[in-house]
Amino acid sequence: EVQLVESGGGLAQPGGSLSLSCAASGFSVGDSEMSWVRQAPGKGHEWVGGIDNAGVIVYGDSVRGRFTISRDNAKNALYLQMTKLRPDDTAVYYCTKSWGFRLHAPRGQGTQVTVSS
Repeated sequence: EVQLVESGGGLAQPGGSLSLSCAASGFSVGDSEMSWVRQAPGKGHEWVGGIDNAGVIVYGDSVRGRFTISRDNAKNALYLQMTKLRPDDTAVYYCTKSWGFRLHAPRGQGTQVTVSS
């Protein structure tokens, strides 16, 4: 069974940093296309970025240069390092077993990130 569990969300001040983790089971992260997706209050899903099975990483325009995606194949985990956080980064963040946002792709329960002073 494919399972994804995000952790690490919380409250950060503008300009601050947070790190998210996604623990995967039932498949290999290193052999899969994986993405981070977020959904802000009252808005649709936004693709934050993704990493493919070759290790190629692509970021969405709104986070490029501020967020970093990585993975640890030995731990079967995906990570999102977020820096220079802005209030408009406030959202529920999900890791998904997909490239881009796919409505029916496996994803975790999400973790809340709130950026506020």
